[in-house]
Amino acid sequence: MYQLDAAFYFYALGIIPLLWISYFLVLSWKRRAQNRFAQSTLLEKLSPDRSKFKPAFKLLMLSLGIALLILGLVNPKIGTQLETVKREGVDIVFAIDVSKSMLAEDIAPNRLEKSKRLVSAIINQLTSDRIGIIAYAAQAIPQLPITTDYGAAKMFLQALNTDMLSSQGTALDAALDLSATFFDDEDQTNRVVFLISDGEDHSEEGKSAAQRAADVGIRIFTFGVGSDEGGPIPIKRKGLVESYKKDMNGETVITKRNPEILQEIAEAADGEYTDGNDTQAVVEFVAQTLKSMDKKEFEAKKFVSYKDQFQAFLFAGFLLILLEIFLFETKTKWVQRLNLFNEK
Repeated sequence: MYQLDAAFYFYALGIIPLLWISYFLVLSWKRRAQNRFAQSTLLEKLSPDRSKFKPAFKLLMLSLGIALLILGLVNPKIGTQLETVKREGVDIVFAIDVSKSMLAEDIAPNRLEKSKRLVSAIINQLTSDRIGIIAYAAQAIPQLPITTDYGAAKMFLQALNTDMLSSQGTALDAALDLSATFFDDEDQTNRVVFLISDGEDHSEEGKSAAQRAADVGIRIFTFGVGSDEGGPIPIKRKGLVESYKKDMNGETVITKRNPEILQEIAEAADGEYTDGNDTQAVVEFVAQTLKSMDKKEFEAKKFVSYKDQFQAFLFAGFLLILLEIFLFETKTKWVQRLNLFNEK
């Protein structure tokens, strides 16, 4: 088995056909110029040691040398041995509020962007834990099933926005009930939900859902984003604020963070509430919390360990180019005596 470390260097192989095209163009020009100067028989008498074969042979060596150098830059890696990797960790589900209230800019740049950056910072310090993502407003939808692919998780995370759910509101119970379905491994001892929200819940069932999650061994940790003073919900068009969301009486709606309900949910599911506005404090809290949990071995797979092979290609490439430089275009006496190429 093999891998290519930097396959984009293959584009540099386009140099070789350009060299050959240039060679034939120059050769054609030389022949026309020589024909204007003298006949071919006279030219052979004037330069009896000129080889017809070596110029093309030198170009072939140069082309092979360049090809080998490019192959060295690509750095092919060849598998040498099989290794077994065992991973231990915790299953984590991120439940992220994408309701319209998360557009409030009482914390920069807004609550939703702050939540996404918070989750991304947590993912950055994970090593072997599995993660999943849920987005919720008046209902909850799965975004990413449990996986160890942190790159995919960040991609789905950045795609979250307040327009992905048509029905608005903040149904914490729907998010928690859906989170429970992500943990399909009955042997997993540590199941964790990180719920990021401003705490504006319009279902009043969040605490009951937290209790149901606790009954099946799920711990819930909540992070509140936004300020207690609150702020209006901007309505933007092309990035510019046109107005602010208003209620039925025409008054501007002020949305405030509600830490009380987030605290109740965390306490009901053996978790803890943390101020999500302080990213560094959250990251440190998560690191300490996960460190104290028992890890379960949930994956063991074999993969091929690859070793770099670029050295041989670079050496051979430089050697061919060096030989091409010191190879003259005149006839080689001992080869001429062998008459391998029919040279007279």
